[in-house]
Amino acid sequence: MGLSHSGNRPPSRRRPLRALFAAGTAAALLWAAGAAVGGTATADTGPAAVRAAGAAAPAAPVAGDDWLRTRGNRIVDARGDEVWLTGTNWFGFNTTERVFHGLWSGNIAEITRSMAQRGINIVRVPISTQLLLEWRDGRATVPSAVNTYANPELTGKNTLQVFDHWLALCKQYGIKVMLDVHSAEADNAGHVHPVWWKGAITAEDFYQGWEWVTARYRDDDTLVAMDIKNEPHGGAGENPRAKWDGSTDQDNFKYACETAGRRVLAVNPNLLILCEGIQIHPKDGATWSSTAASDYHSTWWGGNLRGVRNHPVDLGTGNDRLVYSPHDYGPLVAPQPWFTGDWNRTTLERDVWDPNWLYLHKENKAPLLIGEWGGFMDAGPNEKWMRALRDLVVEHRIHQTFWCLNPNSGDTGGLLLDDWKTWDEQKYALLKPALWQHGGKFVSLDHQVPLGGTGSTTGVSLGEVYGDGGGDPADTTPPTAPTGLAATTTTGSVTLTWRPATDNVGVTGYDVHRDGTRVNTTPVTGTTFTDSGRSPSTAYTYVVRARDAAGNVSAASAALSVTTAPGDGGPSGAVKVRYRDNDGAAGDNAIRPGLRVVNTGSAPLDLSTVTARYYFTRDGGSPTVSAWCDYAAVGCARVTLRIVPLATPLSGADAYLEVGFTGGTLAAGQDSGDLQLRMSKTDWSPFDETDDYSRTPATTYTDAPAVPAYTGTALAWGRPPA
Repeated sequence: MGLSHSGNRPPSRRRPLRALFAAGTAAALLWAAGAAVGGTATADTGPAAVRAAGAAAPAAPVAGDDWLRTRGNRIVDARGDEVWLTGTNWFGFNTTERVFHGLWSGNIAEITRSMAQRGINIVRVPISTQLLLEWRDGRATVPSAVNTYANPELTGKNTLQVFDHWLALCKQYGIKVMLDVHSAEADNAGHVHPVWWKGAITAEDFYQGWEWVTARYRDDDTLVAMDIKNEPHGGAGENPRAKWDGSTDQDNFKYACETAGRRVLAVNPNLLILCEGIQIHPKDGATWSSTAASDYHSTWWGGNLRGVRNHPVDLGTGNDRLVYSPHDYGPLVAPQPWFTGDWNRTTLERDVWDPNWLYLHKENKAPLLIGEWGGFMDAGPNEKWMRALRDLVVEHRIHQTFWCLNPNSGDTGGLLLDDWKTWDEQKYALLKPALWQHGGKFVSLDHQVPLGGTGSTTGVSLGEVYGDGGGDPADTTPPTAPTGLAATTTTGSVTLTWRPATDNVGVTGYDVHRDGTRVNTTPVTGTTFTDSGRSPSTAYTYVVRARDAAGNVSAASAALSVTTAPGDGGPSGAVKVRYRDNDGAAGDNAIRPGLRVVNTGSAPLDLSTVTARYYFTRDGGSPTVSAWCDYAAVGCARVTLRIVPLATPLSGADAYLEVGFTGGTLAAGQDSGDLQLRMSKTDWSPFDETDDYSRTPATTYTDAPAVPAYTGTALAWGRPPA
């Protein structure tokens, strides 16, 4: 997105931007609706310009310890502790003004400090390749869009010096930064161009711009991530347009992101590399040569990552720095087919998010960072969409940068109101649960600096959260060991409780260890913890340790050995089934079970031998039921479905859906990924699912002994109805 977002729609339908700004003084107001700011910009030929053009970068800070990497679908710090990137976007450097918007009235330090105090731990900064090349070549200019009455500290600074000044503020307030090449040219509507080259800006310029900015800041761990290109897009038959396949074609964004990512990591191997999606992807049987829109899956610009399944980005030895970054928007940005009818979070997840990008998280392939999402608070469908996506982000701890800080974003508005000082409290209240918090305070991605800066009352440092030296170095006294460790068990979980430890300063959290391995990703702030995903009838041994802010760790509590409950009397085979309800309405005309088949054995599992049975009642109307696969991580073509009526009805069932596979194997410990299934009667009459044997109200995947599974004809999991 830029000044106004076009998403999956023609540019002619963009909302107009009307942004007021001050040039020089707060009273000198001009319209900034796409044309360059009035006045003549003079080239800087002083020492700063020489530094920009030559090899001499800003004075390097002390070697940082805040670099990040990936592990499965998580992002972790150098010690392996999980972090959560939760931030916003502040645009302007990508536009004709070549500097943050809002500096025509707001003060750069006040805006930055307010973001930190309110929990923004990373800021995504849109920029253009054109500006990077200008900086590289010593052509940075003094921006006329900066009000020096409001920003006296920026007087005489060129655009590169303004950015350096702001980066130092971020370091002071504990904020990390992500750069995003938003467009090839410095243009208020540059994001509308579908690819990463345009006019005099070539693909090679794009790569070289990335290399230059990476080299300039390679020793500064304030800048931790590079979003390679904003919203590559283009529809069927459009030229140019971005595609995603295994080629080395110039318009293949997978190849472009891979190439740029490798060149960036060759300069600084510590950076996270973000690859966005595109707009369309061919349906099964279609190719990129088709010009028919019906041959493609289409979604928001940057939101289509379907191609990753067969053509993942390969960064070589840097694959542990790869993050995929979709964008998603609501109906006020553009009407979409998925916003018609009775839509909700379940339908969005099933029809849009899962097939386009969420599968990467659910299948533990790579982390996701939703680089843009947000919009107007309309007390209606747009707000409904925002809350649904916010809840998904919180539930899965997906990384995100909200669009946006700027109130002058034409079709979303911003977190700030038009004075660039007052926050939109209603919108911020919606966002706040999706900002990383610990013990009632916001968490910085900096190990030493709390979010908000030294003395912050609203933030803590990463070091304080994980106890690695972020507290008082003079405190060497560890907390007492927790006592009274007790547990309750179910088939698949152990819930622990303990009495609080004490400390001379204060306990900041607890670590839970199962059989010698820590199982919590962040310190537990209370005195209870549930360890889920355990096997039935299995013995485990637990201890708990306390932490304080100085990094001191207590001795272990007395060990507690527990055994989980039996598996509901079912067999213990090499397979189990997990279930969630994909449709909260128990009385509509469809049954929508979500299933996952899990290999619980120690050898590969041949899926062609596996079937699972979902038992239900037809409840009058037509006795004939049809079944469909709406989405499968393994591909719906590899899933077989059939409805089997029971000769004699049983308690909670007069039929079952049999789910099988045409082939494939599951490695030991792996699962099939989502199988999103749907059943309806041929006359579309309603079901009453409240008494169905296999249904539970679970909205997250849980072990499902009421969905029995077979290997061949042998019952391997669960228990059929009696």
